[in-house]
Amino acid sequence: MKMADKNSHSSGSISRKSLIFLFMVSTIVFIFSWFFVLRSTGHPQLIDYTSFTSSKNLATIDNGNPQSRNPNDVQPSMRDPLETTSDSSDSSDGNLEAALVVKDVASCDYKKIPLKVFMYDLHPEFHFGLLDWKPEGGKVWPDIQTKIPDYPGGLNLQHSIEYWLTLDLLSSNFPNRNGARSAVRVFNSSEADVVFVPFFSSLSYNRHSKSKLAHKKSVNYLLQDKLVKFLTEQEEWKRSGGRDHVILAHHPNSMLDARMKLWPAMFILSDFGRYPPNIANVEKDVIAPYKHVIRTFVDDSSGYDDRPTLLYFQGAIYRKDGGFVRQELFYLLKDEKDVHFSFGSVQKDGVHSATKGMHASKFCLNIAGDTPSSNRLFDAIASHCVPVIISDEIELPYEDVLDYSEFCIFVRTSDAIKEKFLINLIRNISKDEWTRMWNKLKEIEGLYEFQYPSKENDAVQMIWQAVSRKVPAIRLKLHKSWRFSLTGTKRPSTIVPWSKSKHLFRELRV
Repeated sequence: MKMADKNSHSSGSISRKSLIFLFMVSTIVFIFSWFFVLRSTGHPQLIDYTSFTSSKNLATIDNGNPQSRNPNDVQPSMRDPLETTSDSSDSSDGNLEAALVVKDVASCDYKKIPLKVFMYDLHPEFHFGLLDWKPEGGKVWPDIQTKIPDYPGGLNLQHSIEYWLTLDLLSSNFPNRNGARSAVRVFNSSEADVVFVPFFSSLSYNRHSKSKLAHKKSVNYLLQDKLVKFLTEQEEWKRSGGRDHVILAHHPNSMLDARMKLWPAMFILSDFGRYPPNIANVEKDVIAPYKHVIRTFVDDSSGYDDRPTLLYFQGAIYRKDGGFVRQELFYLLKDEKDVHFSFGSVQKDGVHSATKGMHASKFCLNIAGDTPSSNRLFDAIASHCVPVIISDEIELPYEDVLDYSEFCIFVRTSDAIKEKFLINLIRNISKDEWTRMWNKLKEIEGLYEFQYPSKENDAVQMIWQAVSRKVPAIRLKLHKSWRFSLTGTKRPSTIVPWSKSKHLFRELRV
């Protein structure tokens, strides 16, 4: 009986303790719940963006002396990206101001802010001297308002972007220059967004890559060697380590000897086919279009039924590297009805024949050759012949702002070489779908036109805009590299010679 009473007393004691513990836990949870509820219904803690754009807080530093400046006096490329076009101090609603700021950031348009470009005054042997222009009186540049040196025709033209970009910079300060500009030349490198290197590297390769004498280095090699020595001695290169320099190497074989020594710079290329990813990649470099060789289809009113050829290809069929697919497709398609697949070149009447053929075709094949890209894509665009791209490793110009799937058909190589796969795919594209892409081609063809003077949103200005979009990333790298520099100075970046730095490239891919 006593044992039973003892057990009963013990059980009651445990129950009371459990109830007390549960009550304490419930009370604590209740208190914390109300704390978070009250906090969430209080006034939001917002960042007051208006303080960043107030004229009292804006200042520039000139020779180390801060001076107040009205926000309207700030150069466009130096404006704070969070700045609105209206005067922040006049706004009575902070939340509305913040909303406007976010809207402005989302709709930021690089095209409205000209890129500031400092261009080296290289000796004419690097640029117009390669066009047989003879300088007079120690001049570096030709007077392009009087006469523009001609660029050689034929296949040279497809890699002529160096010529068009240089002409655009030289004319950017002309008082009679009309129309929009995406880049403007500045003469003080400290004001520049990028530093432009006017070496006509593709022309140098095409004209001077072979030595005329046995055991002698070619003119192309010697020019690259001189360029590397010149650049690495410049204060602009030392200040940035070359990261803000723009170097043209559009021909796949151009700059073969110098590219490994100038790898921190931004290259303008046709593709990455002959570059290791630690030397050139889509993060730091710009892909530019070829200049199309065939004539633009002006006033094109041809519809689906006016183009009798279904699928067109004319070019070199037997290629090395990734170009094996061309010969595979030749044997798959050569006997198909309404398909033109034949060997062709620019020799004799080749350009005229290709122009006529593409203008009469619904779809035009763009197949990988020795490298992932070819001029054929841009010939197809100029012809309003819907491109069919078979090149798994291809990189395309302006693809960060342009959706190529709206006017191109992409086919994986592994699918394209399957029996009947490609021809069945093309035959099943409806007339309405083709017409939609055909109309889109006519809308965007101007983005690939090289001309002087340049026009708004042509190829020249689109390339400058692509360079502009790389500038924030360049600045980020430079600012981080200057973290431990002495106050008021910028410590020159040290570029390790290629022979001693191969092991670094896995860590320095971008």
